[in-house]
Amino acid sequence: MSDKLNALLERLKAHQRTFILAMAEHDGLPAGSALRQVAELENVIAAVEAVAAEEADRVRRDGQR
Repeated sequence: MSDKLNALLERLKAHQRTFILAMAEHDGLPAGSALRQVAELENVIAAVEAVAAEEADRVRRDGQR
């Protein structure tokens, strides 16, 4: 499962990076919708990282039994 979570995390980060780099190409402030998309991706990234950490802890605990 950790491989799948890591792959998802990398896809999410790459998508977020694409948005940010696209926003950087334009002068002025980015549109609110673009900012919301980046923020939503950040929340999902944090959630996936938390689940990945929980899974790693679970695997370590189960391996110590």
